[in-house]
Amino acid sequence: MEHRSENQAVIHISHPQKYLLLPIEEQAEESTVWVKDMNGNNRPMQIRLAQQTVDYYVPYLLDIGQKDLTVEITHPHPVVWEQITLSDTYDASNRETFRPLYHFTPLYGWMNDPNGLVYLDGEYHLYYQYNPYGSIWENMHWGHAVTKDFIHWEHLEVAIMPDELGTVFSGNCIIDTQNTAGFGKNAMIAFYTSAGKEQTQSIAYSTDQGRTFKKYDKNPVVSADIPDFRDPNVFYHTPSEKWIMVIAAGQEVQLYSSENLLDWKYESSFGEGYGNHGGVWECPDLFEMEIEDQPGKTKWVLLLNINPGGIFGGSATQYFTGEFDGSVFTCESKPETVKWMDWGKDHYATITWSNAPDNRKIAIAWMSNWQYANQVPTKQYRSANSVPRELKLYRQQNESYLINEPVEELKQLRKSEKTHPAIVVDRSKPYHIDSILEENEGAYELEIDFRNSSAEVFGFTLFNEKGDHVDLYYNLPEKRFYMDRTKSGLVDFSKDFPAITYAPVEKADTYKLRIFVDKCSIECFAGDGKFVMTNLVFPEEPYNRLSFYSKGGDFDVESVKIYNF
Repeated sequence: MEHRSENQAVIHISHPQKYLLLPIEEQAEESTVWVKDMNGNNRPMQIRLAQQTVDYYVPYLLDIGQKDLTVEITHPHPVVWEQITLSDTYDASNRETFRPLYHFTPLYGWMNDPNGLVYLDGEYHLYYQYNPYGSIWENMHWGHAVTKDFIHWEHLEVAIMPDELGTVFSGNCIIDTQNTAGFGKNAMIAFYTSAGKEQTQSIAYSTDQGRTFKKYDKNPVVSADIPDFRDPNVFYHTPSEKWIMVIAAGQEVQLYSSENLLDWKYESSFGEGYGNHGGVWECPDLFEMEIEDQPGKTKWVLLLNINPGGIFGGSATQYFTGEFDGSVFTCESKPETVKWMDWGKDHYATITWSNAPDNRKIAIAWMSNWQYANQVPTKQYRSANSVPRELKLYRQQNESYLINEPVEELKQLRKSEKTHPAIVVDRSKPYHIDSILEENEGAYELEIDFRNSSAEVFGFTLFNEKGDHVDLYYNLPEKRFYMDRTKSGLVDFSKDFPAITYAPVEKADTYKLRIFVDKCSIECFAGDGKFVMTNLVFPEEPYNRLSFYSKGGDFDVESVKIYNF
């Protein structure tokens, strides 16, 4: 390494090497880093370079045939120059206790919003907001992975990188089957926000099944003088024979139309006075769905994420239902009505896959909350996605509501089934299951059927030998289902993390729950899909014990099935 100044060094590469390894210290202040390569690229990155200690390394991918590169850093600490190194390899093998076994996570670095969800030639593409240079939010790229079954994921190279227009914020992808834009028949076209001095909407396209993208040379394609103007979502509206783009604009959405995907015309806006306005609206997704048990009848659904303003604080997903005529979205609900898609604290930036076969509407969300996402107790990576969910629509009291169900493919995870006989639980004595699984790695599914006799409050506790526990219970006088994670394990990294969340329920004779547990999360689905609750947990060891309890009366546990993943 040759120093040219305190802030600059030239690194000589004696033989082909793939990575420049950068030392990271998460508590350090950000430095601006420029790496000038043989092609003249000189893109600034904001990186928490080591000053006192090295928490981990992140790789900077070098060009093939690179001989020398210039690295410039604002105010570097001497330890940086001592620890920067070249390598032919980067070890991304898991080092994290809390990394999920069956939820998607990046190999390393920070992840937030899912982006560009699209199906093509047997593959479901997942792009995502990604910082490859540390496990805290910054330097937004589009990361990339693909799956054929929502269980096995192939990690691919970064798809879209920042440029002179800014970093790469959220958006979506479509398949241009008719070559509308002129990039080629069946080109995959990504719409995303360029986040620079202002937020504008840009295009990139791929003709190799989404592996590499080329940016449109006339970006941006949509601009507006609005500070929070982002997250474009594009789809084709057949009746009007137009492409529609929905953009989050402050606390409303704006709708644009186009005949060629390149030139866009403003149509209308929606949002003023409707739903929750406790924070900025983000990541819209507008689509039409057939109503269950009403063949041929449809409603339009507008997913709309909000931060802050969630029912339990921080970020959350609300949605609206109604009609769309190709120009205007009309909500069927009263303006003050708020419909929440998930009743936990850790379900945000929800969007659906476009072009999915059999008209499936499959959604996935970022499984975290902006209140503490940067502080959760992992370092090699931060954040996972929810399990993919099949969406359906039903009518109740002249309103349309979403059903959320785990996709059918997740049943392939089940390696073995353990069934317990029926249990009668009375108010005087809890019933314990002392071992959920003999070899419990913290990843399993529970199916529990309840029949209530006279209990006012009934439910169960998941717990471990360390005393960490999560309570899940019905409170019928309050018409609510609760999840209490206040003593679930590690909770002191944020004052906003210990929480009790609840969902509305109606009194019934029987109840069914499906609970997905995976290292650092619990997703609880009502058996009919009418509520789901997603919460992170960080237990000191896996929850391997179960205790049923009741208050004010008795109830029956008709069935307990435990599936080992």
